[in-house]
Amino acid sequence: MELNNTSALVTGGASGLGEATVRALAARGARVVVVDLNAERGEAVAASVQGVFASCDVTDPAQVIAAIDAATALAPLWSVVNCAGIAWAQRTVGKDGEYASAHDLDVYRKVIEVNLIGTFNVCRLAATAMSHNTPDDDGGRGALVNTASVAAQDGQIGQVAYSSSKGGIVGLTLPLARDLSAVGVRANCILPGLIDTPIYGFAPESEEFKARLASGVLFPHRLGQPSEFASLAVELLANSYMNAACVRLDAGVRLPPK
Repeated sequence: MELNNTSALVTGGASGLGEATVRALAARGARVVVVDLNAERGEAVAASVQGVFASCDVTDPAQVIAAIDAATALAPLWSVVNCAGIAWAQRTVGKDGEYASAHDLDVYRKVIEVNLIGTFNVCRLAATAMSHNTPDDDGGRGALVNTASVAAQDGQIGQVAYSSSKGGIVGLTLPLARDLSAVGVRANCILPGLIDTPIYGFAPESEEFKARLASGVLFPHRLGQPSEFASLAVELLANSYMNAACVRLDAGVRLPPK
């Protein structure tokens, strides 16, 4: 699939995996819309690649449509990478065994709302816009890449909400691809492992923590780089024979219970 002279939309594009993907897509000639709630950082990233920033809550249909419209104003929308998401850690039952200390149900709903429902919201609306594209020689009109996590399969203690949301993204991949085959839009999913993003911080103790994490990685013995995620995301977009796949990007790591 050709990326040059098309537009792309990247949610969570202001930092980490999303920012790296924005830069990789721009390097391939795509006009990129950086979708994020962090306006200061999002505008800076967009400006650095001659793209456009769209402030957007991925769970809000009107805001997502506005971001899609910003992309189609640049060029036909052929690529979407969903990186927006939130994390939470809490055990299902509290230490005191009281009902009040059980896992916060509102937090569980929020994680599902942002990570899973937000991802699907972007997919359903972006694919609708893509369905109007002039098809390529394969009959294709675009491609989606969603971001799950190895926690979808190796969820650790305290990751019930996060793993549920990411497992949902894995589970929607095949039926989503089957649905969208009718309009020539492909859908794939990446399950990143331990990737070195700003979520870990930059203090000396953060470096020590990351070193401990890396000790459990099979090979190479390090955390992944956002650019490695971006490289795979771009390949899943550009390779027209990649469809309905869930790919672990984890250097062979298998997360222990805690």
